Amino acid sequence: MPNMDLNASVPRLHREQVAGMNIHYIMWSLDYFLDVQQRLGFKTIELWAAEPHVTLDHTGYFEADELRHKIESRGLSVSSLCPENVVYPWQYAARKPLHAQRSLAYFKHGIELAEVLGAPYMSINSGWGDWDEDREEAWKRSAEHLAILADYAGEHGVTLCMESLRPEESNLVVTLADARRMLDQVASPHLTPMVDTTAMGVAGESLEEWFAEFGDGAIKNMHFIDGDPYGHLVWGDGKHSMDDFVRVLNAHGFEGYLGQEITDGKYFDDPAAADRRNMDAFEKYFVD
Repeated sequence: MPNMDLNASVPRLHREQVAGMNIHYIMWSLDYFLDVQQRLGFKTIELWAAEPHVTLDHTGYFEADELRHKIESRGLSVSSLCPENVVYPWQYAARKPLHAQRSLAYFKHGIELAEVLGAPYMSINSGWGDWDEDREEAWKRSAEHLAILADYAGEHGVTLCMESLRPEESNLVVTLADARRMLDQVASPHLTPMVDTTAMGVAGESLEEWFAEFGDGAIKNMHFIDGDPYGHLVWGDGKHSMDDFVRVLNAHGFEGYLGQEITDGKYFDDPAAADRRNMDAFEKYFVD
């Protein structure tokens, strides 16, 4: 992407940075989602790799050539693959040996699929420990599994982007400080920090704090959505200041991707209308 004028008074983005996401199209077909993205002017998608759109499990990935053709024939590219990793059964810190084995296989196949689709990134998180086990034991397990996956990602030309989660979703990486600790412990160039603005809001953190902690250029990918601060909402439906957020992005020279992880069930009936409002909110920032 071309460099931006960081001294400009008006916050700016490039259209390719805004990545539409299919997670709120769970009741609709993949073709419908892709057609909507093309019609609304999206150039990039973050692909939520779950049924009914993507067949991915611990045995492999499927129909990848057809999937890539469907995406590319609409003039779209994949910025990040996001394997389902919050809803049971797959997670990064699985405790039971068979569960861990199958989860690692699943995420490795996700990395392989990301490579086939030309996605430079895969969105991940820390997973979580059982609520009735020692947190440090779960933490150690998460770090071990993430190190394995980071090495595998490096072999396939993919970078893992780890987001924080909300406390009801995880007891591991839920804050900026947790993210720093995990990244330092794994210490892989193939594992990078990822901002989720909802988790960030729940933790009482700011976008500026994330950039200050990791430095310009370290954050490549975000789940960049409105919130209250809890929801994963369409821009304009929550309490975040889009202007302020984009100004922070510009001030730090952010040229990565902004995944639209819209998960609230109120959007499921008409996800195209939700994406229309979302894209309308972004239009004023686009310089190309």
